[in-house]
Amino acid sequence: MSTTLRWMDKAWELTAHYIFQVDLPSWALKEISSKAFLMASNITTTISQQSSSSSVPLSINAMVGITILTLAFVLGFPGNLFVVWSVLCRVKKRSVTSLLVLNLSMADAFVLLSAPFFLRYLAGGRGWEFGSAACKLVHYLSSVNMYVSIYLICLMSMDRWLAVSRPFLFHTMRTKCSLLILLLVVWVLALLLSVPMPFYRRLEMRSTFPNNITLCSCVPYHWKSKGHWVFQYLFETIMAFLLPFSLINTCNSSVICRLQSAKFQRRAQGSRLILMVICAFAVFWLPYHIVNIIEVVGLLQDSKSAVTVAHAARPNVTAFAYFSSAVNPILYVFAGSSHIRKAGFSFMGKLFEATSSENRTPYTFTRSGHINRRCFTPDKRSALNTLSMKLGRLFKSKEKDTSGGVAGKEADVLELRTLAIQLN
Repeated sequence: MSTTLRWMDKAWELTAHYIFQVDLPSWALKEISSKAFLMASNITTTISQQSSSSSVPLSINAMVGITILTLAFVLGFPGNLFVVWSVLCRVKKRSVTSLLVLNLSMADAFVLLSAPFFLRYLAGGRGWEFGSAACKLVHYLSSVNMYVSIYLICLMSMDRWLAVSRPFLFHTMRTKCSLLILLLVVWVLALLLSVPMPFYRRLEMRSTFPNNITLCSCVPYHWKSKGHWVFQYLFETIMAFLLPFSLINTCNSSVICRLQSAKFQRRAQGSRLILMVICAFAVFWLPYHIVNIIEVVGLLQDSKSAVTVAHAARPNVTAFAYFSSAVNPILYVFAGSSHIRKAGFSFMGKLFEATSSENRTPYTFTRSGHINRRCFTPDKRSALNTLSMKLGRLFKSKEKDTSGGVAGKEADVLELRTLAIQLN
C-alpha cells in the first residue's frame, strides 16, 4: 500500500505542476492522494461486487439436478467403462447378449461425457458459457442415447423371445452378419430420430429473479408454433417409449409364459438380467414421458396450469432420466455378486457367459470374431444321440404297430421328456 501511495503522490504532483501550473505543499498532495486512493479502492470494490453478484444463487431444482448428475457421472462413467473392458477383455465367447450390453454401455458412457457441461451450467450460476454449438450437441447426444438404449433393450427382448419360443428360427437367424446389421440399424435409426433435437434448442438472454441479472440460457425453442411444440414431445414419447415398450412387453409376456414349463427353467436366470435392465429403464424414463404427455395435453387444451406444471417438473425428471445411464453397471454388479469371490475383477465376464443363451445354442462369437458351433458338452451329445435313437425306435414301433403295452409306451415317453430336459 505504501508503494501505491507514493505513486499516487507523484502522479498528483505532476498533475498539479503541468496542468494547473501550481506547486502544492506536501501535506496537500498527501491528502489528495489518500482520497484518490480511497476512491479507486471503492470503485474496484464496487466492480468486484457487481462481478460476483452476476452469478445467480442456486435454487432447489438446481441443487437436485447437481446431485443427480454428479452421482450419475461418478458412478456411471467408470462403471460403463468397466463393463466395456469386461466384455472386450474378459469374455471368452461373446454372446449376442454381451454384444448388446457392450453397445449399451458404450452409448451410456458417451452421453455421460456431457455431464460436466450441465454441472457447470447448474452450479456456476452464470448461464450457458459454451456457445450455441455445444448447446445443440449435448442435447442431441442425450436424445441419441435415449433411442439407442430403448432399441437395444428391444433387441435383447426379441433375442430371448426367439430363443424360447422359436428355437429353430432362432438358430437360423442368429448369425454374426445379422447381428452387426441390426446394431448398425439401431445406431443409424437413433441418429436420424434425434435430428429434430438441435433445431428445438437455442441460446436466449433471460433475466433472473430477484436479482434481475441477464444470463445466457440454453432453452427449448419451438419457432413460436404450438405444432412444433406438440410434435417434439409427442414424437419422443411415441418413438422412444410407447412403441418400443409395447414390443418389449409382448416379447417378455410370451417368454414368461413359456418359462412356466419345467424344461425351460434353466433359461430363467438368463432372462432375469434383461428384465432388470428393462425395469430400470422404465422407472427412470417413465416420469420424463409423463411430463411430455402433460405438456402436450396442456397445449392442446390451452391449459396454462398444466404447461406450468410440466415446465416446473421438466428439469428434475430430465436429470432423473439421465441417471438411467449409470444404473446398468450397478445392476450387473448385483446380478454377478456370486461370481465376485471366485473370479475377482473378471466376475462380469463370468456373468455374461453364464447368462448368455448361446451357451445352450449352436452359435457363439469368439474374440477373433469367428463363429463357434461346438457348444454341446459330451453329456449333451450323448443325450442327443440317445434322443435320436429313441425317436427312431418310437416311429418304427408306430409303423409296425407292435403291441408293447401301455406301460412300455409311457416309459418311452417319460424317458424322452427326461432327455429333452437334459438337453435344455
